[in-house]
Amino acid sequence: MPRHRLGFCLWLTGLPSAGKTTIAKELAPRLRARGWPTELLDGDEVRQGLSADLGFDRASRETHARRVTFVAKLLARNGAIPIVALISPYRSSRARARAEIGHFVEVYISTPIGVCQQRDVKGLYRRAFAGEIKDMTGVDDPYEPPEDAEIVLDTLAQTPAQSVDYILRELERLGLIREENGGTNPAETVPVDAASP
Repeated sequence: MPRHRLGFCLWLTGLPSAGKTTIAKELAPRLRARGWPTELLDGDEVRQGLSADLGFDRASRETHARRVTFVAKLLARNGAIPIVALISPYRSSRARARAEIGHFVEVYISTPIGVCQQRDVKGLYRRAFAGEIKDMTGVDDPYEPPEDAEIVLDTLAQTPAQSVDYILRELERLGLIREENGGTNPAETVPVDAASP
């Protein structure tokens, strides 16, 4: 009988409009094609459901991250790959998620704020700089970049498809998924220390 396969969490963090959701939506079907049950936990979508009662102050953001962490932990321990696409601006929140989930891969979407402003279809940066909205990450609320993320993406040099290819290669290198030419069935087990804190 095969041993229980361990899942792991991919936690995509970055400024608003950095490209987290775009990359996550391209990544999820690629992992499913390799046989992994995968669930996308997009910060905005989760906020509409689990965190509709929260605002955007620091305490609310940390509570939102804790709720997402709890769902991701349940998915990962049942053999799935939760892909979290969440600004999660504070290192303390991401460190808590890493500690609670265990098998955790931090993916930093490193996009300069000027580029994020250009990509911002909702106009949130413009409104924040005009003083129309408060507590905007990167404007009047800090974003604390990861200091030691497992994967760093440069979205200026890579298309979303190239970023997804890079993530998959890094997951192969970490031993978390098999190489694509090695078959589409996921590995039965994940090395305990491959993505542990």
